[in-house]
Amino acid sequence: MTNTVHRIRETYVPVSNGELYCREIGDGAPIVVIHGGPDFDHTCLLPDMDRLADGYHLVYYDQHLRGRSRGTLRLDDIAIERYVDDLDRVRRHVGAETIALLGHSWGGFVAMHYALAHPANVSRMILLNTASASNADLEAMKVVRARKQAPHRLRLDQIASSVDFEQGDPLLVAEYYRIDFGTTFKRAADARRLNLSWTREDVLRGRAIEDRLAQGLFWQKGYTILPALAALRVPTLVIHGEADFFPLASSAHIAEAIPGARLVTIPDSGHFSYIDAPADVRQAIDAFMR
Repeated sequence: MTNTVHRIRETYVPVSNGELYCREIGDGAPIVVIHGGPDFDHTCLLPDMDRLADGYHLVYYDQHLRGRSRGTLRLDDIAIERYVDDLDRVRRHVGAETIALLGHSWGGFVAMHYALAHPANVSRMILLNTASASNADLEAMKVVRARKQAPHRLRLDQIASSVDFEQGDPLLVAEYYRIDFGTTFKRAADARRLNLSWTREDVLRGRAIEDRLAQGLFWQKGYTILPALAALRVPTLVIHGEADFFPLASSAHIAEAIPGARLVTIPDSGHFSYIDAPADVRQAIDAFMR
């Protein structure tokens, strides 16, 4: 890697009921980067993910009404099909018939749904610290996450029960997430590098979106897309951080479901491997993309 300074290209992608903010950087093979959440935006990946710009054309975008994307919140419009359609509009905006996808956490879940809906449009898929593909694996994650949170339970409960937190105070919400996510870093100091900068409006809108999505998908008992993934023929890399609160089995089930998928486990890393193990993530991606 070099210290090349890359030009950032910012545009907006017209979509149903709004516009998606799009940020492009780097040259080479295009990779559309799908952020986690669903209440986050692309800035949670910066600046660390930009290291890949030395070898790839990264296309970030803010999902529906997150970050700098614009529009009117209509809860009836919040569904996974909306996320798939928006991603396809980003693909067309880039001008590519096929795209490589890199989805982090919830973004991995969106990537899998897009690949199922538009398999011919996906050249490769990278699932980085991905969310689960089934309710059973999500429930297993909750057990691990609760165990990791246990030493901080008192403070987390104090924050969560406060009126300011309920009303979306961005500083309190950021503190809660830093404690929670800090449990998945091998080095607690790395959690301070997470970009968690929101307004109160961002927080409340993000909660409304997540609450709506949580009425189904992997939040719903019995839900799974694992059998459907068996039909994919998309070359897939699954990167799992050893200290992630999503258990290794969750990532393994996805890798086992997708024919030919490769599972790479990174030691001394958690749910944000692009922050605490950037060299290992880069090595895995480079080998896969070659």
